[in-house]
Amino acid sequence: MHFPRNIVRGSLRGGRPMRGGIRPPFKKTFVPRHPFDLTLAEVFFPKVAATVDDSALTAALLKRNQDLSPTATEMTAIGNLVTKVQAVLDNLVVAPGDFNTCQLEEVRQVGSFKKGTILTGNNVADIVVILKTLPTKEAVEALSKKVEADLKTSMKTEVLTKGDQHTIQTHLRGFDVSNVQAKVRIMIATLPQNLRKLEADIHMDHKLMQNHLAAIRHTRWFEENAHHSSIKVLIRILKDLTKRFDAFSPLSAWMLDLIAHLAIMNNPSRQALPINLAFRRVFQLLSAGLFLPGSAGITDPTEPGHIRVHTAMTLEQQDLCCYTAQTLLRVLTHGGYKHILGLEGNTSIVREMSVWNGVCVSPLTAVYEKPTDKKEGDLEEDIEMIENENEDEGSEDGAE
Repeated sequence: MHFPRNIVRGSLRGGRPMRGGIRPPFKKTFVPRHPFDLTLAEVFFPKVAATVDDSALTAALLKRNQDLSPTATEMTAIGNLVTKVQAVLDNLVVAPGDFNTCQLEEVRQVGSFKKGTILTGNNVADIVVILKTLPTKEAVEALSKKVEADLKTSMKTEVLTKGDQHTIQTHLRGFDVSNVQAKVRIMIATLPQNLRKLEADIHMDHKLMQNHLAAIRHTRWFEENAHHSSIKVLIRILKDLTKRFDAFSPLSAWMLDLIAHLAIMNNPSRQALPINLAFRRVFQLLSAGLFLPGSAGITDPTEPGHIRVHTAMTLEQQDLCCYTAQTLLRVLTHGGYKHILGLEGNTSIVREMSVWNGVCVSPLTAVYEKPTDKKEGDLEEDIEMIENENEDEGSEDGAE
């Protein structure tokens, strides 16, 4: 019997030769899966009963949004301070004059005030300043003093009260300009090509610079894709949940933006879902494992490489978020929405048994257990390595 020339003895069907006649180990391909989504699968699961009247839930959601929204006075105070600071920074971009400690490339508003999702009592607006030059700590200090001096100069013609006096305070991200009523947080960044030149002892933190540049991309994406008013209402309500329920505190503002957009806009009709259905859908998705290992989750639309945003959380945080959402979904199903929204009761419903219309809801417990023979960080690295095994090769299966 003659073998073709391209077949090597001991190989498997013309593939890679086997050492000692042993088949090479099979490389398992990781394919992230989408969790079950009733909204997308509704055509396959027709309802057997009439639609539940959610008018009371809708009214409660709108009332909660109104309670969480800043007042007109707060918005005016923040807007006035942002306008003044923005004008000073824009002037430094086009006409720096004798200020040469650093050079400004661009000034961009970011964050919840720009997006329209700010909460009452949190009168803070964010501005990212991109420097052409390297962001040394001395340069940031000089910039803060220059902004303070220019603000005083520009306000000489105004009639000032005690509350109009501005204070400047520097921090690791940049510096704050504040008065009694509002605060503008100036976050320093630099051009992307400068990031590799940063030195820890001299310049500002490399990771913070990346985060500030990412904030610009997030805000730009939000303005283009998530401008629907229902999305902003849902984001404001979800932000309040992260403050009242510790299990949701690891969810970043960017995660909330994306899940709110997904819950409202990602449906067969491509039309915005009503706020009551979107609110339920958030808990349904989290309960089904949207932010668990192995889930496709939500791919960051502003980053290359199909990065799933929930991988920023630890395994313990992912598990806690999931089983807390499962408990709250059962409470919501049986009419306990006022406790979830904070209109009544407290957050003990996720820790203690509760009864709703004769139905007992017992809080669920953790499934994830910390390994005893291996450090948690090592285990997370192993899981992350398995999950990202194919991402470097450009695999897109289930990642969208």
